Amino acid sequence: MAIANMKIKSKTVNAKGIKFFVEEENEIARAYLYIMHNDLHEEPFGLLEDVYVAENHRGRGLGTQVIEQAVKVAKEQNCYKLIATSRKSRPQVHQLYQKLGFYERGLEFRLNF
Repeated sequence: MAIANMKIKSKTVNAKGIKFFVEEENEIARAYLYIMHNDLHEEPFGLLEDVYVAENHRGRGLGTQVIEQAVKVAKEQNCYKLIATSRKSRPQVHQLYQKLGFYERGLEFRLNF
């Protein structure tokens, strides 16, 4: 059978999302942890996404706290890795991730819709 005629199949796989946040009158810090599976490992992996601290609350350790909580839960969920994404224009965020034990591994490619 020619490759062009092969049928692409799909299967829904479940993922779990957990939001960690700090509120005063409004939400002032947050991070999302997504727990997902792939066929490479029996254990799940984690994706850390949308880490945010309101500008007037930065420097108080809130980002560190929500990230550390996400790391703790990823470990409790037996994740074999935790991936954090960040824009190249955010070197302070990169420093925070590195301070918390993350290291630069690759590139992120994106499509906006």
